[in-house]
Amino acid sequence: MVTVIFILLSATIAFQSFIIVEGETQDRGFVIKTTVIYSNPSNGTRIWNLTEEDRTINLFMNNAWQTVQLMNHSYGLETTTIDEDGNPITVLCFPKSELQPGENINYTVTYHALSKPRSLPNINEEGSETREDIPKDLKDRYSGAEGPWLVNNSKLQDLARNITKGETKGLTIVKKLITWIRDNVTYKTHETPLYPNQTYTEREGDCDDQAILFITLCRILRIPSYLQIGCIYMPTTPLTQNKYWDGHLTTCLKQIGWHGWAMVYVPPWGWLPVDFTYVIGGLGDPLNAIKRAAVVHFQEVIQYMNVTRTDYVASSRTYGDFLKNNDFYIHTQDEMTQTLPENPLGNIIEKLFPWILVYATVVVAVVIAGIFMYIRKKKKLKEPESKLNPNYKPIANP
Repeated sequence: MVTVIFILLSATIAFQSFIIVEGETQDRGFVIKTTVIYSNPSNGTRIWNLTEEDRTINLFMNNAWQTVQLMNHSYGLETTTIDEDGNPITVLCFPKSELQPGENINYTVTYHALSKPRSLPNINEEGSETREDIPKDLKDRYSGAEGPWLVNNSKLQDLARNITKGETKGLTIVKKLITWIRDNVTYKTHETPLYPNQTYTEREGDCDDQAILFITLCRILRIPSYLQIGCIYMPTTPLTQNKYWDGHLTTCLKQIGWHGWAMVYVPPWGWLPVDFTYVIGGLGDPLNAIKRAAVVHFQEVIQYMNVTRTDYVASSRTYGDFLKNNDFYIHTQDEMTQTLPENPLGNIIEKLFPWILVYATVVVAVVIAGIFMYIRKKKKLKEPESKLNPNYKPIANP
C-alpha cells in the first residue's frame, strides 16, 4: 500500500555501513516481498469498505540502473496503469469489497529486482550551465506548487532568494541550498511527514522532510525537482517492528529499509539525485549529496517510485485519522533478500537442477533399456526356427 511506504521512511534511522566496491561491474539480484493485512476487530462497530487505493500496489520502476518484475501476487490483477506521478501501478482483485467486524484480508506480492552498476557524470561548478538553459517544459512540469511543495509560501520564497543571492549557475544554486539545509536542519524522525514550512520552522526532519524542503526551494527558483523513494537491502540489520497511529498501523522490516531523496535537474547533466541523510563520507563537501548519494553508490538501493504531484503528506495524515477514527488496523511486513543476478526463472531452474538431473538420468536409463530390449527382440525374430525351437522338423518337399 502506497501511503504506508511514506510512514516507513521514518523507520530506518541507523543505516548500516556498506563496503564500497569501486568500479563494480556485476549485476546484483534481489527479491522484495511485501505482505499486508487489513483487519476489522471483532469488537468493531463499523464496516470497512475497501477502496481501490487499498488494493493498489506500485510496480517499482525500470530504467538504466535496474529492471524489476512482479513475480507473484495473491490475487489477480484488475488493471495496470500509470498514476498521476508517472509511476506504474496495478490494482489487485480482492475476493471481497468490505470487512465486517471480525474479518480481515491479506495479500502478498513479490518482486525480483536486477540492480546494475551505477555511475554519475563528472559534475563540477565550472561546467554547470544556468537556470536559463533548463528547458521550459521541464520548468512548467516540475516547478509547480502542487503536492507538498509550498512554492507560494512567502517565508520559503524569501529563504530561497536569500540563500542564493541572484546566483544563476544551476549546480552552484543547488550547492548553496544543500549547504543551508546541512547547517540548519537536524535529522529527526516524525510519525507522519512534514510540510516544508514545518521543517523550516522546527529546523528538524528526516530524509524525506529535508528533501521536501530542498525541492520546494528549488521549485521557487524554477529549478525542476521532485522526490524519489526507494528501498535498501540491509542484511545485517535486525528485524524491526514499529507501531504508528496509536497502534493502528504495525510495520515489520526484515533486511530492508526505506529511504527518500530529491531529484533535481541541472544542465548539462540532466537529472541528479540529492541525498541529505545517507551520504558516503558525509556532507563536508555539499556536492557529496549528489556525487556520493546512496542511490548512486549502492546497488542495494532499488528505486521504487517518484512523487511529482501528489500531496502525500496530507494523504498520510488523512489515512492515519481514518484508521484511528474507525478502529481499523493494518499490519505490513517487508522483506528483502539477495539472489543470483539472473532472472527468477533461471534461479528456479538452478534450485531444481539436482532433481532435473535425477529425472534425466532415469529417463536416459529407461530409453537405453528399451532400445536394448528392442534389439534383442529383433535379433530373435531373424534367427532360424531350428535354433529357436529344438523340436523343429523341416517339412519335406512334396
